[in-house]
Amino acid sequence: MKKTLVALSVLAASAGSAQAFEIYNQDGVTVNMGGDIEVVYLQKTEKDHDFQQEIQDADVKFDVRYAMNDDLQFGGFFELQDTGMNEGDAYVALYSDTIGSIKVGRTCTALDDAGIGSDYQFGITTFFNGADMYCGDEVVRWDLDKENFYATVAFAQDKNGSTYVSEDGTYFDARVGYRVASFDFTLLGGTGEAEDKSGTPAVITGTHDETLLGAEARFNGVENLGLAAAVYTLDNETIKTTTFGLAATYQLDVVALAAGYSLSSDDVDANDDINTWYVNAGYPIAPNTTAYVEVGGNDVTDSQTGFAMGVKAAF
Repeated sequence: MKKTLVALSVLAASAGSAQAFEIYNQDGVTVNMGGDIEVVYLQKTEKDHDFQQEIQDADVKFDVRYAMNDDLQFGGFFELQDTGMNEGDAYVALYSDTIGSIKVGRTCTALDDAGIGSDYQFGITTFFNGADMYCGDEVVRWDLDKENFYATVAFAQDKNGSTYVSEDGTYFDARVGYRVASFDFTLLGGTGEAEDKSGTPAVITGTHDETLLGAEARFNGVENLGLAAAVYTLDNETIKTTTFGLAATYQLDVVALAAGYSLSSDDVDANDDINTWYVNAGYPIAPNTTAYVEVGGNDVTDSQTGFAMGVKAAF
């Protein structure tokens, strides 16, 4: 449930049930099953990180829905993961073509959908310093998509200590967008009280407020070419970080090419700006299956050029 910032269009195909197949449909009850798998050989950008194999996705998803009337459905969704890293989504929901969907349970909030471009491993991470706030066990989320207009509003708390939202605090975020002609514009923001943790095992040492704001613009008016730009800010009381991002994708016959760049700076005089970049190519070796190579890096002290070679599939 956690990802880098410039990764949305790559992950969108495997984030939902778009590739799911129906395994039951009778008397107004439907059951759809889907999943995804990703195996990659990866050399990270941290100094001296060795080229190694990682299984980054191994999920099976079930989406069960009961038709209450012509417009309203009640459903349950759960995800089984075998990566040893995160628990999968598990929630109940109401779905309506008129008023959108309302989900209650373990899932991610609106800011988890932030992102431009198409990276696989080396996207922008600065904006997601508080990413553990965006997914949790106690989330209420509303989504609406009406062709030109779309919106997400989410609320989270953390009484069981599964995220960095403070036990007595709450987290709220929202994302709204509008599509017109070949453009897609998005505004997003969130605020909440986060815990300060240190040590192993982690010990809570205090709390602080975090405020996150962002704006994204996408353009797809040229055949086979997609362009995007974004700006994000993260203010956690002690430091404010601003990140600018640019991304491009190009479909060359069956090969998809992509590149991205970001500049992150904060208001601490002793800290240098961080430049981040990536380039990649993906090739569809089967339906909903992509083999890819990617190179990426940054100018952080003691970093190295990262390299990834992997395969990801969704069904």
